[in-house]
Amino acid sequence: MLGAIVAAIVWVQLPALDNLTDYQPHQPLRVLSADGQLIGEFGAERRRFVPLKDIPKPMQDALLAVEDSDFWTHSGIDFGGIARAFVRNLTHGGPLHGASTITQQLARDTYLSKKQRWTRKIVEALLALKIEHALSKEQILEIYMNQIYLGNRAYGFAAAAERYYGKTLDKLTPGEMALLIGLPKNPAGYNPAQNLSRAKRRQAVVLDRLAAVGQLSAEQVKAAKEQPLDIQRPKRTAGVADHAAEQVRQEMLTRFGEEVYTRGLTVTTTLNYAEQSAAQESLRHALFELERRQPFRGPEATIELPEGDDLDEALDAAFEDYPDLGELQTAVLLSQDKNAARLALASGERITIKGAAMRPLQGVNRGGVVRVLESGKQWAVSQTPQAEGAVVTMDPVTGAIRALVGGFDFSRNQFNSATQAFRQPGSAFKPFVYSAVIEQGAWAGTLVSDEPFVLGDWAPRNYDGQYEWALTLRQALARSKNMVTIRLAQAVGPQRVRSWAARFGLDEERQPLNLTIALGTGSVTPLQMAQAYTAFANAGRVASGWLIQRVQDAQGETIWQADPPKPRQAISARNAFMTSQLLAAVAREGTGARASSMLARWDLYGKTGTTNDAVDAWFCGFQASRVGAVWIGYSTPKSLGERETGGGLALPVWAATMAVALKGQPSTQIEPPAEGLVQQDGNWFYSEYAGDMAIARIGLPPPPAPVEDAASDVVLPVSPPLNNP
Repeated sequence: MLGAIVAAIVWVQLPALDNLTDYQPHQPLRVLSADGQLIGEFGAERRRFVPLKDIPKPMQDALLAVEDSDFWTHSGIDFGGIARAFVRNLTHGGPLHGASTITQQLARDTYLSKKQRWTRKIVEALLALKIEHALSKEQILEIYMNQIYLGNRAYGFAAAAERYYGKTLDKLTPGEMALLIGLPKNPAGYNPAQNLSRAKRRQAVVLDRLAAVGQLSAEQVKAAKEQPLDIQRPKRTAGVADHAAEQVRQEMLTRFGEEVYTRGLTVTTTLNYAEQSAAQESLRHALFELERRQPFRGPEATIELPEGDDLDEALDAAFEDYPDLGELQTAVLLSQDKNAARLALASGERITIKGAAMRPLQGVNRGGVVRVLESGKQWAVSQTPQAEGAVVTMDPVTGAIRALVGGFDFSRNQFNSATQAFRQPGSAFKPFVYSAVIEQGAWAGTLVSDEPFVLGDWAPRNYDGQYEWALTLRQALARSKNMVTIRLAQAVGPQRVRSWAARFGLDEERQPLNLTIALGTGSVTPLQMAQAYTAFANAGRVASGWLIQRVQDAQGETIWQADPPKPRQAISARNAFMTSQLLAAVAREGTGARASSMLARWDLYGKTGTTNDAVDAWFCGFQASRVGAVWIGYSTPKSLGERETGGGLALPVWAATMAVALKGQPSTQIEPPAEGLVQQDGNWFYSEYAGDMAIARIGLPPPPAPVEDAASDVVLPVSPPLNNP
């Protein structure tokens, strides 16, 4: 009687079952590439909701055989288990024990605290009855298999399969399935990523149970027990698109608020996974190579290494303080002699370095924390690159961003250099100066003085230290001659260059109002440069980069769809074509010729950029279907090295990325527009400047009279500048 009264009192105080009857599991924000690859996930809980009908029936049966063999017939309560728990608590005062049904486990995990009290078992039982009354058995099992915590932030069996094995449920072997089914009993204690031996023992118990109920044969159990378990241990790796994923997270947080981390939203970006991977890998490789040319700075730290059983604990602490950075792994020196050095890795592996590869370890003591890279089967001492970099590639027609790398490693530096780093573009800015003078009537054969230039205290120089009497526009841009570009800027005027660059989307106020603008001494971001170069690839239209295609809710319904900005006509199609022909010469025979040879293509256009003292290294270029900009430099500006250039550092990154972006695409030359241009003797002119109206010389005296050749007697003076048309 008393028990009934207590039950009645507790019953009316039970929480509503809205969390289960309208089950909306907390699911993380997932960010995908355009081709469906996961590139980012944000949320406290890792969960993949899978309807019961899509969970393999053998797995359902195996779970019930182990956790709740009477599930389909009981009313939600294991009365024997409750009695055992009650008696144990009264006689021993220990924690509550007793087999709980799946319904009881669901009630406990959803509504009750972890505090062990005998009254909790009563509340748990009553909640189980209430759940059984409100939900069907199928609904209870479905929620349980998606809700139960299985370690390592994994909630539900689908998330656990992905977390521990990198597989979907239907791809699990019997042994792998049995290990997961053993986790609900003690997800921390049986976590295979941390306690593999205990997990294997629990797996064996589960397999024996499945054999006892006839779900597995003796042969299957034997094979499952002998099968090695390839458990994916959590690593701090360099993600393929961490900076891009973070940009998406920030935008989603602004749009949807804090619930974005639990609603199970899926964001599909414009990124191409293969292209993004190539951009990230090639940038990291370039930064590693740059670092390899620097002196070894010594170990990052030296820790005290005890002998005996305490060694592993000391190593674990070191690896926690100095985590791996992708393929750049942390290693602790254990010992060395004249023949070999022995080091420990975070994975537990012990490696040996011999011969010349030991040289950086000279003077490093036991406990020295260094970085190592594996090449083939050999290990080499390396160090964390100090320089940063960025890569942006875009579709020049739509503006869709296909790759965006914001730095060497997001875990080291969350600053997105692709979108936030304003740096001097150097010679990569020169095409905008050439475009401005073409608009005045210049053409590829216009001669410009390349002799030394001095203005007051300013005495710029050509990078190669070589000067000629004059060069054509084509020759000068291909060889990146500073004297020629300065005279072009002087001829049209710095203000004209500044406003012309603004047409391409570059911030006018960030460009200097003096002749140094010709050498790219203003400030731009890699994204701005990629966007600006789309004008040359897209008939004068500048495309604005966009990253997010659509947002879907947990049910797969699209709740937001991108409406990309339309490209803006910045310059005429004829100007874009004539400038692109100059950039083709750069990529074929000039400072960017390495791009054409690396890709074995002749439909490439681009410009290198190296600022004073090699502080910034650039390559910006395009093909008809893709535009890309690469920047490399230090976060705090300083020289990259006396011999470092945009062609040597940034261009190979661009080429490696474009090799993937353009794979399988036929060669496609940029075609001239139908109107506004004429071709004479293989050269292109604005129609109104054809013949003797085109500019023949800039910064040079007129040729001796009389002159009979066309396009030879129009001279553009260097002072005063032309009026804006």
